Amino acid sequence: MSVSPQLETVRHIAREVAGPASYAVDKDGRFPREVIAALKAEGLLSAFVPQTLGGHGTGVAELGLMCEALGQRCASAAMVFAMHQVQVACLVRHGHTPFFQDYLTQLVREQRLIASVTSEAGVGGSVRTSICPIEHDGDIRKVRKEGTVVSYGEDADDLLMTVRRTSDSAASDQALVLVNKSQCDMEIVSTWDAMGMRGTCSPGYVINAQFADDQIVPDPFADINAHTMVPWAHILWSSAWLGIATDAVARARAFVRETAKKMGGGTPPTVARLSEVSTQLQLMRVHVRERAQHYDQLIRSADGGAETLSSLAFAVQLNHLKLSASQQVADICTQALRITGTTGYRNDSPYSVTRHLRDAHSAALMIGNERIHAANGVLHLIYKDEAL
Repeated sequence: MSVSPQLETVRHIAREVAGPASYAVDKDGRFPREVIAALKAEGLLSAFVPQTLGGHGTGVAELGLMCEALGQRCASAAMVFAMHQVQVACLVRHGHTPFFQDYLTQLVREQRLIASVTSEAGVGGSVRTSICPIEHDGDIRKVRKEGTVVSYGEDADDLLMTVRRTSDSAASDQALVLVNKSQCDMEIVSTWDAMGMRGTCSPGYVINAQFADDQIVPDPFADINAHTMVPWAHILWSSAWLGIATDAVARARAFVRETAKKMGGGTPPTVARLSEVSTQLQLMRVHVRERAQHYDQLIRSADGGAETLSSLAFAVQLNHLKLSASQQVADICTQALRITGTTGYRNDSPYSVTRHLRDAHSAALMIGNERIHAANGVLHLIYKDEAL
């Protein structure tokens, strides 16, 4: 299978930039600025932008492989890259107006980093609910939003925010708004001294923004969310988690091989565990990559896969991906720890999987698994699996 120049470049950046910086990014809880700078220098923040607008036109399956490569070296860098690409996809696929087409060419030219403000205080963690409305002041639109978690908000150039369409709208009648940070007053209301994913730098903010009508993404947010935001998030996040799991197993394998050498070529007792965890990793890899390729094929089809993307079966299968991948990454890293023992438990060991474990446990919290299981359980009351 041929590898594109863009993917090979990301793999190089992962090895030569993200890997060496990962310890400091995690220890100091700082933004992986050198990794993002390297990606910008190669024009990769606009990877999904169509070639007609100056981008690479990279598909979601290949972007998943990029997230996977970065995730093997620095999970925070992988997650920042993944979250940014989700925002870009929303604008490419749903911003069919002159304003957004101009913005995408600017994104290609300036490699602007986009942060997401979908979390909101007072909605119980529901991305599909907003209580902050767009207010009208003549030709100016205003919104005040308290985002409970705004990843890399300080380092981003622009923000893509979910808001309530009007003060009279239902909480589920949302709009997506792109604002430049120069249009915002941002007050930090919490810190980010977290267990893992420390380099995503995700404190809470109160954001007061002013913007024009043409900065509102034209498509209904319900369609943006179902057809693009959720699929891209689940696929690219899962790809980043797959990268974490891959490196954890690689460290476990290296540890077992080193143990065998010290035993004079004998068979360490941990080989059975290594086989078991390698099997889990393979299952995870097949699931994540298959879903990415399936979605890629859908959106490249003649009708853009609109009917399938709106189907119950697609929603259930996509939820399955997020739920299984987020559980598998934690399980795989835990098994890797059991193989490496105290050597893997140490932070100063080449076989350490401590950062992997801490980063892995964030996966179940990103769009909480309990919320997804509850929603999926309701869908299963009417969903008919084709095998049944």
